Amino acid sequence: MSMPAPTQHIWVLGEALMDCVAQPDGSLRPLMGGSPFNLARAAALRGARVGFLNPMSTDLFGQHMRAQLAADGVEMLLPESRRPTSLAVVQISNGQPSYGFYREGIADRDYTAAQVLAKLSASAPGVLHTGSLLLVPPEHEIVLAVLRGAKALGWKISVDVNLRPKLAADLSAYVAAVRQVAALADWIKASDEDLELLGFLQPARDNAASMANTFIAQGASRVALTFGAQGAYLSVDGQSAAHDVPPVTLVDSVGAGDTFWGNCLADWALQAEGAALRVDASLRQAMCAAALNCTRAGCQPPSYAEVLAQLQT
Repeated sequence: MSMPAPTQHIWVLGEALMDCVAQPDGSLRPLMGGSPFNLARAAALRGARVGFLNPMSTDLFGQHMRAQLAADGVEMLLPESRRPTSLAVVQISNGQPSYGFYREGIADRDYTAAQVLAKLSASAPGVLHTGSLLLVPPEHEIVLAVLRGAKALGWKISVDVNLRPKLAADLSAYVAAVRQVAALADWIKASDEDLELLGFLQPARDNAASMANTFIAQGASRVALTFGAQGAYLSVDGQSAAHDVPPVTLVDSVGAGDTFWGNCLADWALQAEGAALRVDASLRQAMCAAALNCTRAGCQPPSYAEVLAQLQT
């Protein structure tokens, strides 16, 4: 009798910050966030073994975030930092968030490529995920060094493009940096907003396959493209599926994409074989998880049990 393929672990490189959400009375409500932080939680709640590489602050926010990761089953991989936690001010209009960031001299940037590569080289290869704010120049140079080293060590590279144009002093340089990182991805996710900024004309689900083929031609074997209320498309090792968004009572969409991609990565890490044959089920489960997240304020990814229960209704 053949033995099942061993599960892979997922290590996450990226920001962990506090989303300070503007309230109608002008006050700010702090919620834990940062796209990679959200994704790490979502993947762990799906059942994967997950580690977070960037340091957490020793301040109160950092300690709360560290405790949340621990509660969700995420392991911290680098020492704490005495620098403060990064902040984002979030304004939500019709359920859609917009962001302003405070990113100088903060804890999650208190790391070096050498530190991360030392950790990677001391571990069996798994999945290394990155994206979002770490792709903003000049920090993308550190990320590029890490990803090149990780690929040489046999790690699978996952990238969520997640462009934040308001953060970049030079948008064209930022887009060029993202393209450099994307070219190293084995598995990649992009939203319709990302695709437009990357130069795709009128990105929509109807032409998702042709856009996915652009990433596949660069070397990616798994591509997820999300289109907000218009649904999502997933291509896995030559097989693809597309689905509408499940019906949902929207509170906000903060962290929906992170929850979606975290569930995809966890599905593949937990069951390495037959991923192409599961493309339809993987997409449905990931979209269900993202929809459940949208029924909650801020990013609150569901457990796998909640996803399965929802799919049975």
